[in-house]
Amino acid sequence: MKLIGIEEHFLTAEVRHAWDAIGLNAVDPSVTFHSGVIEGRLLDLAEDRLALMDETGLEVQVLSLTTPMLQDFGPESIDMARRVNDAVAAAVARHPTRFQALATLPVAMPEEAALELERCVKTLGFKGTMLCGRVGARNLDDPSLTPIFKSAEALSAPILLHPRAPEMAIRTAYYSGFTPEVDAAFSTYGLGWHYDAGIQFVRLVLAGTFDRMPGLQVILGHWGELVLFYAERLAAMDRVSGLANPIATYLRRNLYVTASGMFLPHYLKRAAAAVGTDRLLFSTDFPYQYRSGGDARRFLEDCGLSESERAGFAHGNWARLTGEVFA
Repeated sequence: MKLIGIEEHFLTAEVRHAWDAIGLNAVDPSVTFHSGVIEGRLLDLAEDRLALMDETGLEVQVLSLTTPMLQDFGPESIDMARRVNDAVAAAVARHPTRFQALATLPVAMPEEAALELERCVKTLGFKGTMLCGRVGARNLDDPSLTPIFKSAEALSAPILLHPRAPEMAIRTAYYSGFTPEVDAAFSTYGLGWHYDAGIQFVRLVLAGTFDRMPGLQVILGHWGELVLFYAERLAAMDRVSGLANPIATYLRRNLYVTASGMFLPHYLKRAAAAVGTDRLLFSTDFPYQYRSGGDARRFLEDCGLSESERAGFAHGNWARLTGEVFA
């Protein structure tokens, strides 16, 4: 059974140097995580990556630039995004049966970002794009960012909504007071990342994004970035939201959910109950969640889904979402 990981990350030396040049590590602690073995695996788009894919049982990686992407750059990100996308397109061309890609966008320049997404999908054959939460001080529901979402809907290009670190004031108020190492972990992979991504999705719902763009499809990693576990409480806002549909409708119509290497059958069961098994996608969150021992393939085999549901989870749901045909 073909196994496709749709949240698998990479990095380029240019982007890493650009982060350093603007001192991004001072405002986003996740930048410092991209070092050592992790950095080496992020930079590699060749044989070593393929060998680790084989070891864990993954046939295809859908490549996306790792967080915080280009969210903190201005006009200079237009050309930088093109170079990143051209580089990953070349990697896909070298290994067309093993790699696919999500577009990197100059999100601070929404009109240009919409055009770059169109180029990536129509010319380079990319499957969608990834966004990393806030763009400067703007949340993703800010009207100025609408061109990106309109382009994605028009292209039938899904948006993977990826975590990034909460802004400094939030980290100081809620995630500080321990050692620097604990503060950084607490505000990122411990909890803060996931609240931030989940809140961005809920803001899109409450802002009426999916009423205006009903065909728009968003993907949340880590089994829904906490949102699905509070679907009942979110539904209580139906009486005040003013939306065209109950919030549960958007979960089942506009949201896909992926594992991000959290291979836990009871999380899968909860996600399936909220969005449906036809909206479950597979991912390993490479290289952050990479573990030896073939655990990706083993989880697929033992996840508790029926044979047809497992096929959808493994590759079929992604194929349907992106209009791809797999042998």
